[in-house]
Amino acid sequence: MFEYQQHDKFFAQVAGSMEDLGAAELKEFGAKQITPVYRGVHFKTDLSHIYRINYQSKFISRILAPLITFDCHSTKYLYSTASKIEWNKLLNNNKTFAIYSNVSNSKITHSRYATLVLKDAIADFFTEKYNERPNIDTDSPDVVFNLFIHKNRATISLDTSGKPLHKRGYRQSKGSAPMQETLAAAIVYLSGWKGNKPLYDPMCGSGTFLCEALMNYCRIPSGFKRKKFGFENLPEFDDSEWKKIKENSTKHIRELPPDLIFGSDMSYFAIEDSKLNFKTIPSGQNINLKQTDFRSLPEIHDSIIICNPPYGIRLGTKESVTELYKNLGDFLKQKCKGCTAYIYVGDKELIPAIGLKPSFKRPLKNGNLDGRLLKIEIY
Repeated sequence: MFEYQQHDKFFAQVAGSMEDLGAAELKEFGAKQITPVYRGVHFKTDLSHIYRINYQSKFISRILAPLITFDCHSTKYLYSTASKIEWNKLLNNNKTFAIYSNVSNSKITHSRYATLVLKDAIADFFTEKYNERPNIDTDSPDVVFNLFIHKNRATISLDTSGKPLHKRGYRQSKGSAPMQETLAAAIVYLSGWKGNKPLYDPMCGSGTFLCEALMNYCRIPSGFKRKKFGFENLPEFDDSEWKKIKENSTKHIRELPPDLIFGSDMSYFAIEDSKLNFKTIPSGQNINLKQTDFRSLPEIHDSIIICNPPYGIRLGTKESVTELYKNLGDFLKQKCKGCTAYIYVGDKELIPAIGLKPSFKRPLKNGNLDGRLLKIEIY
């Protein structure tokens, strides 16, 4: 038996600084023995919940089903142990596969070499048993495996998500500097917005905040547009149960009212990117878009404002970036009375330039970027 079959234990990967959100979401899904760790959460649940979490989770990046955990002090032992795994229960010669590895504080020091050793073990298993082997495909693999080695302790897992869960499928165009969808969903969640007042993004770029806000309000599952998941490769995968979960999830979808979500950007191309993305989501046509500089917007009252202003190399000189943040602060003070703004700042040194005191500053990572989410209440 594989490890996850013995213990019903899984691991959810989440972005840095979002471990608490991932743990809270897993609790809502009915998971047990929830233990947050750095960039992830250990938890216990049954397979039908794994289907539902993959389909509906807003904050989780991947869910791994551990196959085996073992002491691993050398690549030789990695190969010999991996060679004994019953890979034919998870993969066949007609499917492609990929391996993603992470190695730290161990005698095996190179994750790329560890990946190669595991790949050879899988390939040799099939060659010996069937005289042929499945192919590697790093772009769109049928099956994804994960290798994690920390302090000479290795875990080999099947990725039940397949593609990372932040890849919702609505992005036809990414724009110049897109925010990861899971982070955008977290910021919408942390704003507390539930559709009881308008939501504005005055610098919307390709519209990631607006898409995540729409999906949240309309109860559209995060995996609504995905064609396949990694859990379909599990030996006990139940297709009828999976179809039932999908049907139960999608029957609650509702329409977006036409005057609830608004976005603007000074870039013509950003607005066109947003329009393309909105077309792929139910009710996307009800998001209000306008090409304009935020400084030219009319007054906004009693609304939630969410934005991710440009920073660093996206604007050029440091002076121009600082000026933009000062102008944003002036816009909030002068035109947004009675509003609450949630601003994700990629460079925390720019926070003072806004000129308004945040009621909270929450660290949130966007990839390798150590940003801050500010809550600013304008009276």
